Amino acid sequence: MSVITPPGQAPDQQAVIEPPARQSYLRRAANLQSVWILGVLVVIIAAFSAAAGTKFLSTSNFSLISQNIAVWAVLGVGMTFVIITSGIDLSIGSVLVFSSVIAAKIMESVGGDGWSTAAAGIGGALASGIAWGALNGFLIAKAKIPPLIVTLGALSVALGLAQVLTGGIDIRSVPESLTDFNTYIKILGIPALPFVALIVLIIGGIVLHKTKFGRYTYAVGSNELGARRVGINVDRHLILVYALSGACAGLGAVLALAQFGTTTIAGQSLTNLNVIAAVVIGGTSIFGGEGSIFGTVVGLFIPAVLQAGFVIVGVEAFWQGVAVGSVLVAAVYVDQSRRAAALRGSSRPSFLALLGAKKAKEPAR
Repeated sequence: MSVITPPGQAPDQQAVIEPPARQSYLRRAANLQSVWILGVLVVIIAAFSAAAGTKFLSTSNFSLISQNIAVWAVLGVGMTFVIITSGIDLSIGSVLVFSSVIAAKIMESVGGDGWSTAAAGIGGALASGIAWGALNGFLIAKAKIPPLIVTLGALSVALGLAQVLTGGIDIRSVPESLTDFNTYIKILGIPALPFVALIVLIIGGIVLHKTKFGRYTYAVGSNELGARRVGINVDRHLILVYALSGACAGLGAVLALAQFGTTTIAGQSLTNLNVIAAVVIGGTSIFGGEGSIFGTVVGLFIPAVLQAGFVIVGVEAFWQGVAVGSVLVAAVYVDQSRRAAALRGSSRPSFLALLGAKKAKEPAR
């Protein structure tokens, strides 16, 4: 446990910050729930491999799975930071849609199929995503409106504005330079988008686990009052975290445009729930203060592997929701049970300790 004393504060007034920020990346990644979920993923892969054989383990199937989670992975980085601060961002899917509309409108007005047109659209998508995220963070940090309410409102407003700007009709004027990036650039037979997502995941992991920004994120989620006492500007940090989530939504919009060649106004209705489910399944605590990018990656593969496996073995896709929902509830239950056990352990002796004490009091025969 590390102790931080702000300038001018007496040692007896020291605030304590829990040690997750000091742990190594591998130690944080190997937390109990992440390992448990990784085991579940291995079992799922083994089951589908036994049922479908080499068809499930083929390169084409892995390429399909990796493409399906590329956008979710980028969004998952921002969502991991948000949930670690004990927050939530229900607007991330709608912000993605709005950012894709802004990008498409800009590229349509600029015209052409070159990278200069694509760059203008990418800049617009990132700017709009960051603006939405920063607005969410400001209302949460400064206006003290609960994150659930702020982001639920932003979900409706962002999607509504996207529909107003387009009349509810998807824009298909995406430059070929952007769509060709995903179609023709391949590494080991896998399109480029999953590798872009991988780079974002690596950067997110480094920022979360190796920088002051990441340590502050854990501190705010673990004990907001304690974080304020040691001099962390909690309000500013929350605004930055939600701006990061918005930036990830903006980048996700660019990837979605590259993948589909059009805005997907009606196709992102469950994106926020899928990303939140993946992050929580991966071991990021809904109570804040705990989580990892590694766990988020594992959590992302659960629904993607289930979807691909069900298609290959001929099971109706509706069962995917049942399976993912069951794993999500189980993950939250494990998180709650683990926290309850930790509280019991800190406040009273364990059952085994009580049993040993009882036996010690019994007279010898």
